[in-house]
Amino acid sequence: MDLGISGKAALVTGASAGIGRAIARALAAEGVKLAVVARRRDLLESLERDIGAKLVIIEQDFMAEDAAGRIARAALAGLGAVDILVNNAGGSRRFQLHTDEAQWHEALTLNFTRQRQLADLLVDQMIARKWGRIVNITSAAVRSPIDILGLSNGARAGLTGFVAGLSRKTIANGVTINNLLPGPFLTDRIRSTAQAEAKAKNISADDVVAHRAKENPAGRIGDPAEFGAACAFLCSAHAGFMTGQNILLDGGAFRGTM
Repeated sequence: MDLGISGKAALVTGASAGIGRAIARALAAEGVKLAVVARRRDLLESLERDIGAKLVIIEQDFMAEDAAGRIARAALAGLGAVDILVNNAGGSRRFQLHTDEAQWHEALTLNFTRQRQLADLLVDQMIARKWGRIVNITSAAVRSPIDILGLSNGARAGLTGFVAGLSRKTIANGVTINNLLPGPFLTDRIRSTAQAEAKAKNISADDVVAHRAKENPAGRIGDPAEFGAACAFLCSAHAGFMTGQNILLDGGAFRGTM
């Protein structure tokens, strides 16, 4: 299927690894011009070589002051316009009931504030052109909260509520806003959490990953390329009637009916 976005311009944050990198690759395969953001320039340059096309590389830490403004200005300078915004950021620290305010500030900045700010900075020019796509990568924990991820649960739930209202305001001007909720995908993050669990249980990380795969109804862990393809569809010309949705990609792990 031709997604109808060849020649469009996209900004993808957290693009250096994992599902962010897969999203960048999927959009590039559709002929989309890319600005990509991460803390490490070398990984973004590796992505550029992998894709085989010139990228606007933005080396930026989300926690830095005015990070959203710097990212938006660099993307607009490099691309001329931003038709597609994919907000992707790493998860928060593990949660404890008496977490200090600094950790709450970090979680809210990474998983709510920066996404809101980037949307705020870029949505008006999308509305003016009567076309735009904003996709926020949140978490399956938004649908089914995970007790040890309370920081992420709270911050991402805030973003979900914000999108629920804003997306109904922008759709009349051809701008859709949706959230993609990843479950388990085979990324560096799942490998690192597997290593920590393996150490605690005195087993191998491969055994941990295999057990998680067996527990999933799909019988496996997701391939990041699958997530990238799903995101590319949400960014496509064919997804113009879909907005304000929270789309779960978890292999059926969430057992609810809605």
